[in-house]
Amino acid sequence: MNIPVLYIVIPCYNEEEVLPITSRLFEEKLKGLIEKNKIAETSRVLFVDDGSKDKTWEIIKDLSNKNDCFEGLKLSRNRGHQNALLAGLMEAKDSCDITISIDCDGQDDINAMDAMVDEYLNGCEIVYGVRSKRATDTFFKRFTAESFYKILNKLGAEVVYNHADYRLVSSKVLKEFSNFKEVNLFLRGMIPLVGFKSTSVYYERHERMAGESHYPLGKMLSLAFDGITSLSVKPIRIITAVGLIIALLSFAGVLWSLIMHLIGHTISGWASMICAVFFLGGVQLVSLGVIGEYIGKIYMETKGRPRYIISEKTFEDNNND
Repeated sequence: MNIPVLYIVIPCYNEEEVLPITSRLFEEKLKGLIEKNKIAETSRVLFVDDGSKDKTWEIIKDLSNKNDCFEGLKLSRNRGHQNALLAGLMEAKDSCDITISIDCDGQDDINAMDAMVDEYLNGCEIVYGVRSKRATDTFFKRFTAESFYKILNKLGAEVVYNHADYRLVSSKVLKEFSNFKEVNLFLRGMIPLVGFKSTSVYYERHERMAGESHYPLGKMLSLAFDGITSLSVKPIRIITAVGLIIALLSFAGVLWSLIMHLIGHTISGWASMICAVFFLGGVQLVSLGVIGEYIGKIYMETKGRPRYIISEKTFEDNNND
């Protein structure tokens, strides 16, 4: 196998505090892999600015001007982590043999890249970076994250437990993945759908090196719901099953009421009636909300809008298409 060209793809959003620190680490890791003859000298670090409001893009341009190993893309506006990552992967796929996607905050152990490249050289097209433990997380975050992966798997979605978006993907996989045209993206659940030989590399996650997290609880819940509704239709089937059960119970309740009326044992059931109405109303509203979420996704898909727009690059475009 020839020495592969690696692109490390890093989405960035308002990372002016941490970028000067982690960029040096990424550069050192790239040089180390080149010196070990694991990757080619034309390998690069590709930053994708997801419409940052601070000086992130200015830092990326400065890094690119000073060092050829850095390249940068700027999206026309903030499109979210998944779209920014997709933009970087699609831009890199024709210029490299493998990509490794990683966040900019320095929490993911960059030394796991060595093992990822080794697994690729051993024949794997996808290598997932998997957290070995969640010691740095709060109890609430650990519980909700682990529950999320378990729920996804039970709903039929093929996701790797405790894997986020730290992974090696070959250009062969990315070229096939480019045929996936979904607007609603959940990459950690979509990449396994492509297939090809895959494996996992385990690592420990660290504290963020600088700045603040850009994934508060609201965004995490939104991503989780996107993942569930993008990868599985089981929630709708569950709603159907619950609806049938409630319908059967309601029919039994009607029969019971009629029997009680006929034998003269009717009583004033105001409290029980109110509880039944509230319960059924709540179930109906929740069901409509879940169904509406699916309809909303269909609505967004039918529009066919671009998933991202690149407004600026720090390098010449070598692609003809």
